[in-house]
Amino acid sequence: MIIYKCLITGDEMFSDIYEITVTEDGLFYEVQGKCISRKVGCIDDSLIGANASAEEVAEGTEEATESGVDIVLNHSLQQTPPYKKDEFMKYLKAYMKALKTKIEATSPESVTQFQEDAQKAGKKIKMLYAQYIELVFQFFTGASMNPEGTLAFLDYRPDGMTPFLTVFKSGLEIEKCVKKERERRGRDKRGMIRRKLKSGKGGAGKK
Repeated sequence: MIIYKCLITGDEMFSDIYEITVTEDGLFYEVQGKCISRKVGCIDDSLIGANASAEEVAEGTEEATESGVDIVLNHSLQQTPPYKKDEFMKYLKAYMKALKTKIEATSPESVTQFQEDAQKAGKKIKMLYAQYIELVFQFFTGASMNPEGTLAFLDYRPDGMTPFLTVFKSGLEIEKCVKKERERRGRDKRGMIRRKLKSGKGGAGKK
């Protein structure tokens, strides 16, 4: 599995389990998700390469549920408070400066290209912000809620039902994560055992 992480904070923003396209200008990812309802705390099985068992599905009828966009729920993205225009412009300037500093330290040969891309991307991000004001788009940051990190812009396709996130490509780093899949699988298995023991389905006390 490929994880796309914020270059500044290291927060997971999305993964390759979703439909990902690059905008025509080559500057942004569009990540298409779906609106879902699920058990609170449940992890999307596609993130760990597994399928829910019939027993787990049955147990879900007894637990609280949560609804929202799968990308947001699966990666614990956090909605930001509304930005005033001057606040957003201040954020954008500081964000691009922080990205340049990071790229200078990790990939100095890419700085010139980044500066060109950042200038073009900045114009589009400002346009997205203007649409946010008019149409009440939602902005999301990573799980750490670090205000200096990458923002993802949530919008819907023309059908009004299909959500997608727009994220600046240069603000992300890509990580192939096999170890994390194993860790999540282990946590999921331990959680299932605890739920069974709590509900008395683990065989304890049977004669």
